[in-house]
Amino acid sequence: MIKGLLRFVVAVIFILSGFVKAVDLVGFSFKMEEYFSPAVFNMPFFEKFALLFSVIVVILELLLGFMLLLKLKLKFTLSALIALCIFFGFLTFYSAYFNVVTDCGCFGDAIKFTPWQSFIKDIVLLLALLILFVLYRKEFRKKDTYSYGAKKESNKTRYILLVVFSLVMIGIGAYGILYEPVIDFRDYKIGTDLKAEKEKINKNPSEYKTFYSLKNEKTGEVLKVNQDDYIKETKYWAEGSPWKIEEGKNESVLIKEGYKSEIVKFKIEDPSGMEVTQEIINAPKAILVFSYHPKEVSPELLKQVESKVKAQKANVVYGVSTEPNTFKTIKNMMMDGTAIKTIARSNPFVLVLENGKIIDKQPAKEYIK
Repeated sequence: MIKGLLRFVVAVIFILSGFVKAVDLVGFSFKMEEYFSPAVFNMPFFEKFALLFSVIVVILELLLGFMLLLKLKLKFTLSALIALCIFFGFLTFYSAYFNVVTDCGCFGDAIKFTPWQSFIKDIVLLLALLILFVLYRKEFRKKDTYSYGAKKESNKTRYILLVVFSLVMIGIGAYGILYEPVIDFRDYKIGTDLKAEKEKINKNPSEYKTFYSLKNEKTGEVLKVNQDDYIKETKYWAEGSPWKIEEGKNESVLIKEGYKSEIVKFKIEDPSGMEVTQEIINAPKAILVFSYHPKEVSPELLKQVESKVKAQKANVVYGVSTEPNTFKTIKNMMMDGTAIKTIARSNPFVLVLENGKIIDKQPAKEYIK
């Protein structure tokens, strides 16, 4: 009873974790790119294979989780899940300890974990898997019988269920790669009111405090002092003080969590640096064409989508990318590439707003049809 319940809970966790990533494989690949980046593991060569690695990881999570649920090949399944959990544990510990990837993407955009929360989750799952390995060890010795009786029929049914489950997940994943996720867990889902979200963020902002790293040039002592204490204590900055700020070692620490939303990154500027965000979200109708990798987009596709959006007679029509000369017939605006990726996964894609509310979001190749 207990081991069956534990097996069910662990299996469901892996299936849910794999499912939310399968829905948005492109989004998960962006997270993999972060791990391969110079700032983390410094393996930029693998960034081009991020989507492939994402598919492999998600397939393992889903299939192994479902096999555990069905009690298929228990020894192999539990061993593989333990190895997978150790791998995830290493990544989340590295992220937490060195503070390099602030969200591991374990449950995609559906549930956000801090790096330490993710690491604790992986440790708990690893312990649960080890307990299951011990509890089911006697069943490992039993030989699978495929010759006669109910055992044969039972296994056949389970394998059919596994195949059906796999095909459904492949369909969901493929759709998300080719178009957009079938279920949108992001803050930029259709129906989101960007203007209202901006107001919530402004009313309840996160608060940060700077901590200075000070070194006493006489004694060599090093202190971490927050900005308020630094100003109050004249001994730290008065003329002739032995305390000096160590360049590059100051830290900005979150002291109050405000309203959390990815909309905080929705900041669009013209090439000169002037912000046009308010103009966009206040317009009766605004159509934006986004591209986070403009050099990878076909010029012919851009030409077609520009022609289509100009014909819509919107109050605001802008092209938004990471390069100032991406678009030829509509005004070019700029936005951080990572922020663009949080809005939609296609490159390029079209976002339609009415008074700041998202009413449509489509890959450009679908929009022009």
